[in-house]
Amino acid sequence: MRRPPTTQEFVLDELRKSIVAGELAPGQPIRQDAIAQRLGVSRVPLREALKTLEAEGQVVYQPHRGYSVAELSLDDLLEVYRMRELLESEAATVAAERFGESDLAVITEAQREVESASRVGDLVGMIAANRRFHFALLEPARMPRLLRVVRTLWDATDAYRAVYYNSDANRARVHEEHAAIVDAAKRHDAAELVVLLTEHREHAVDTLRATIPAEQD
Repeated sequence: MRRPPTTQEFVLDELRKSIVAGELAPGQPIRQDAIAQRLGVSRVPLREALKTLEAEGQVVYQPHRGYSVAELSLDDLLEVYRMRELLESEAATVAAERFGESDLAVITEAQREVESASRVGDLVGMIAANRRFHFALLEPARMPRLLRVVRTLWDATDAYRAVYYNSDANRARVHEEHAAIVDAAKRHDAAELVVLLTEHREHAVDTLRATIPAEQD
């Protein structure tokens, strides 16, 4: 059973949800007094949570202006997804040979949760279930240091997933790709699993290219 979160963890989780749901939009100033009052917390855990989000690149701080939600950046997305490709491919290769029945059950259940949230248009729920799905695929590799880095990369890009999942066609594609990924996992086919995960990421990036501007030199 998961232990109750600390106040800082609670605030961080609520801020993440607000960014993913679009309640805190890219470029929007973060009114700390209003958020602290809404969440029923002091400014101290809120400031610490904002520092974590700043380190992840989800918010930016400007002197005399405070924090605001980071603008979406194609260049940033491409860098993060390239790093994910390198690290996740290594973890997936090792994990594919170690999947047991309990691992595959967790993967399959997370796949169902992604589809259930998608059917009712719950983007926040879909993003959370999608994260569980992907890490269920990687955790059997038993590479905790690598996965800590991967989690940080995922934390930095949830807002991009919200944009991608906003399309019915994209959500349908996710379902199809997840089904193929699960099939490869069940067959312990490491090479196929890596290929499918790479294509899965590339399809998302290709779609987002049309909606997120690249930075100008």
